[in-house]
Amino acid sequence: MLDQKELASRISSIRKAKDANEPASVIISALESLRKEGTPTEEMIRNTKAGMFIGRLRTDNNKDVARAAAEVVQAWKKAVEAEKKAKGGSQIAKLQGSASPASIKSGSPAPKAPAASKKSYTGDVEKRHYKTDKIDVNRTGSQTRDNIIGLLYNGLAYRSREAEDNVLQRAIEVEHAAYKHFGGESKDYKEKMRSLFQNLKVKANEKLRLNVLTGTISAERFVTMSQKELQSEEQRKADAVLEKENMRTAQAGMPEKSISDSLECGSCKQKKVAYTQAQTRSADEPMTTFCECMNCGKRWKFS
Repeated sequence: MLDQKELASRISSIRKAKDANEPASVIISALESLRKEGTPTEEMIRNTKAGMFIGRLRTDNNKDVARAAAEVVQAWKKAVEAEKKAKGGSQIAKLQGSASPASIKSGSPAPKAPAASKKSYTGDVEKRHYKTDKIDVNRTGSQTRDNIIGLLYNGLAYRSREAEDNVLQRAIEVEHAAYKHFGGESKDYKEKMRSLFQNLKVKANEKLRLNVLTGTISAERFVTMSQKELQSEEQRKADAVLEKENMRTAQAGMPEKSISDSLECGSCKQKKVAYTQAQTRSADEPMTTFCECMNCGKRWKFS
């Protein structure tokens, strides 16, 4: 069984490998080793913030990394459940890839949601705001969390006819899910909330707003979606076209360089100069010669 120091060391190693863009196989191997060899306690997971880090890897762009991270989370969840059961706890804390609920301040209970409404909004949908809609967002006792609820309300209500109480209920659910997932009012929590708001406010992202409001996308799922998943279909298509164009440009043939034995480098005085020529001005002007010394790397041009 891993001790807390060893767990922290392994998490640090995985984090460094990820930051250094090491091959996915390195990260996957470390995750599989962590799953097979380690059965950390809930306290260890909370103190090292291992759950938060591994939980975020479940949405990694590399599917194998995401799968390996999910397996670690599942294994740890079972370990925490067994620990709770052994201690005779009346409630089993659910480990969802973030710090356990015990790490969340006891003074910040789940916010109270309003009852659902069947009425439709009749005002200007382009200018909806929790203040103009006369919504009380003070639900948690924390100014930061309440401000986030207001921010989410503004994003979800944008261009929507959904009743005020229904929008507020969804905003509260999303904020609470993020608060649990990121282990409180962390930097990641705040950055994710700003990102969700910005994506909700994209005019072309109507489908995202609708899916969150109707529950097609659950609050728990919404707060873990990647930037690409949050984008509108229109933006994804535009990005795909741009990516294709960049790939075409990258693969386009570049002018072949010639090696001259007469051109001399002004720095190292060696006559090992590669050059290419291009017509950079009008047709009646001489071509521009671009030079690079193969010995010291100096570059220059002349016409």
